[in-house]
Amino acid sequence: MKGLDNKLQNFINANLRLREAVLKFAQNSDDLFRDGLIQRFEFTYELAWKTLKNYLESIGIVDRNSPKAVIKEAFAQKLLEDEDTWLLMLKDRNYTAHVYNEELALEIAKRITTLYVNEFEKLIKVMGHEE
Repeated sequence: MKGLDNKLQNFINANLRLREAVLKFAQNSDDLFRDGLIQRFEFTYELAWKTLKNYLESIGIVDRNSPKAVIKEAFAQKLLEDEDTWLLMLKDRNYTAHVYNEELALEIAKRITTLYVNEFEKLIKVMGHEE
């Protein structure tokens, strides 16, 4: 479980940094802060799904290799309570990595601050850690 513990701790640390970005963005929502928020969301999201994948492997579920498959299985295992939000998060993560659109960036930033950060918090709690 050492690998899982390391991944979970990295995810927790990334989430703390994301929360810092959420606070900064609330104080100053200019482009630079928004882009920093989105960047921190990207790496927090990557660590979240990879931590879930590692957890699933630790309980014997080894054939889930894409973020979507991991999310669906994590939902089935009751690690996630809102599959639709996590799938939207995946979609937004893919947009932020491959497309830049000002209007979309604003929408995603809003979802990060109002939805996604809370989902990350819930996952940390389900995985047995309180921040």
